[in-house]
Amino acid sequence: MEVGGQHTPADGSSGPVYYAQEQIRKADERFWEEEVKRNVLVAPVDAIFNWARKSSLWPFTFGLACCAIEMMGSSMARYDFDRLGVFFRSSPRQADVMIVAGTVTRKMAPIVRRLYEQMAEPKYVVAMGACAISGGPFRDSYSVMMGVDRIIPVDVYVAGCPPRPEALIEGFLRLRAKIERDSVVKKRA
Repeated sequence: MEVGGQHTPADGSSGPVYYAQEQIRKADERFWEEEVKRNVLVAPVDAIFNWARKSSLWPFTFGLACCAIEMMGSSMARYDFDRLGVFFRSSPRQADVMIVAGTVTRKMAPIVRRLYEQMAEPKYVVAMGACAISGGPFRDSYSVMMGVDRIIPVDVYVAGCPPRPEALIEGFLRLRAKIERDSVVKKRA
């Protein structure tokens, strides 16, 4: 509404007060736009979930032979697995990675399978050492499995007899790269 050459709003408020309120409203909008630009991150859901999963791997402590000593050594001060977000768990229900470190015998195979099935999804398996990968020097024995991949699916193989802690850390870095490529959100057909 126009009164005496000055614009006044329909609610009857005076011109200068209305102008000040309008300026405050515009400044408030600019402030919130800047806050949103600085503080809101827009990313795909897959990227966020995969970042969280790869940054907090909790392996199940499952040492069967001499490779377990090297696995323990990788969590000590010199190699410090903790900096990668790797914290060893003693329960399969709290772990998402199973490190099979050592010889798997036919007698132990059903127990390995049961422990794998008790782990929550998503779950990953790292076969550490020649014995876990192919039976190692004991492959001719009647009681040794020719690799843990015959009873559970393996995601990463860490070769060596026994492999050094650096090799296990490299295996975990490869597992992290594999997790980054996973898709959490299923594509609808």
